[in-house]
Amino acid sequence: MYGTIARFTIKPGQEQALRDLTRDHVGTIDGIAFEHVFRTDDDPNVLYVVVGFESKEAYRRNAESPEQHQRYLQYRALLQADPEWHDGEIVQSRTSAMASM
Repeated sequence: MYGTIARFTIKPGQEQALRDLTRDHVGTIDGIAFEHVFRTDDDPNVLYVVVGFESKEAYRRNAESPEQHQRYLQYRALLQADPEWHDGEIVQSRTSAMASM
């Protein structure tokens, strides 16, 4: 598996719009395995997004696609600054029987 961890600083009041975009987009992205979004305790406008893909190739196909560029432009409009991206191989991933949030 391969993926990215991104740090987003959203504009105040834009969290629901970001959630709506994510809900609409994730199911349409080929090769995506999971997505998790964390809000920090220190700043409610800072989110960490963790996205996993089936392979590095699937990740690259998505990252380089015109469709992903259009999605990025929609996300970027909700952010205070460009996101910080940290791409890499997922060496361990575990889940529990916890229900989806």
